[in-house]
Amino acid sequence: MSIRTRLTLWYTGLLAVFLLIFNVVVYVALQSVLLSEVENRLVAGLVLVNDRIQAENDPLAVVISGRARLPSTDAFSSQFLTQISQLDGRIVQTSDNLQGRSLPVPDDMAVGLLSSGRQDTRTINVAPGVRMQMVSSLIVFGDRPIGIIQVAQSLSGVDDALRIARRVLLFGSLLLLGLAALGGAVLARAALSPINVIAETAHQITQTGDLDQRIPVVDPNDEIGQLTETFNDMLSRLETLFQTQQRLVADVSHELRTPLTTIQGNLDLLKRGGIEDPEMRAEALRAIGDETGRMRRLINDLLLLAQADSGMTLHKQPVEMDTLLLDVYRQAQVMASGVGVNVRLGAEDQAMVLGDADRLRQLLLNLVDNAIKYTPAGGDMILTLRRDGGWVQLGVEDTGIGIAPEDLAHIFDRFYRADPSRTRPGGSGLGLAIAQWIAQVHGGRIQVESLLGQGSRFTAWLPDASANTQA
Repeated sequence: MSIRTRLTLWYTGLLAVFLLIFNVVVYVALQSVLLSEVENRLVAGLVLVNDRIQAENDPLAVVISGRARLPSTDAFSSQFLTQISQLDGRIVQTSDNLQGRSLPVPDDMAVGLLSSGRQDTRTINVAPGVRMQMVSSLIVFGDRPIGIIQVAQSLSGVDDALRIARRVLLFGSLLLLGLAALGGAVLARAALSPINVIAETAHQITQTGDLDQRIPVVDPNDEIGQLTETFNDMLSRLETLFQTQQRLVADVSHELRTPLTTIQGNLDLLKRGGIEDPEMRAEALRAIGDETGRMRRLINDLLLLAQADSGMTLHKQPVEMDTLLLDVYRQAQVMASGVGVNVRLGAEDQAMVLGDADRLRQLLLNLVDNAIKYTPAGGDMILTLRRDGGWVQLGVEDTGIGIAPEDLAHIFDRFYRADPSRTRPGGSGLGLAIAQWIAQVHGGRIQVESLLGQGSRFTAWLPDASANTQA
């Protein structure tokens, strides 16, 4: 069952319950008003008959003989039936419109009237489906009850009015429910039409794989509009992730194809007799070893990023960053390849960071490797360390080729390469992405400043734990 159908049924069902309650209240109120009006008229007639009896010189004789002057059917209503009886229930006089019939006198009526001294009002059934309202009262003469007056009226008019009211309420309710169901279906369809658009768009994307499609937002302030915007944001993220995945597969394939081709070529060379030549064999084995190491580093980097994506946690402990920086400085001198390496420490004796020493060393080595890779021989690279307002700043500055402004926003993306004409071989495009992740997982970040032809400066900001350690 569709949501639109369920909403329509719920709306119609709730309205039906409310209408039922309303109809019952209206019907009961109408019935009470009509019966009360009949009772009031009967009481007025009863008072009139009693006043005429009391006006006689000898009311007792009038009651016994049945000579009371009852209201005429012209002055009173022909539906008003009047009867006078003695206390023992013997009927002594009836109105002309009773036509020889009599009103029932229950055995307990006299006793009830004598004990309460009040009027008795009741509804009686004189025939199947025929009801009458009857009001009875004592005739009192000198504080002595001498008889009973009964005035009755048929309730056929009331029943007819109630029957019409029932029909009107029933058919009116059915008509209203029908209109409500139709209107509810139209409103539900209009309200849910954006969801249908979302479903259709999702189906089209599933069938075509086109993540460029977006859903138009009609009203961004309502719930459907917010859902649409959320769905569009999700599509944008999926598109980005899909493109990243495609680029990842392409880049990994490219990065692995080159060393594999080199390894395969050197193996073919050895098979064709190169293994007999010591110099050729040594060169082939060296090339195979270099490319194997390159693939190992790429796989290790990919594994680290995969672990980072899965929420890998690091074992953190206090790390002396000045000692770590000097260790990296010594490794940088080995990696320099003609690039001058210098280190510059701040005035503080010690800088402490709560983190993983191996990962922090990897962060610095990745920045150092990137600086050396893009700095020509004869250039300089400077390592710096300083404390600044609760942060430890680790700087790697070079005098290399620099980074173009359009590339600065993407250099931390995985496998991102700047202009190939300015790119040296040997890198996988993962080093800066790993360095940024390491900084972020330590609660910090990496900033970069660069000018083409003048060099770049990478600054890693890490929370300073020195004050806490000293305390």
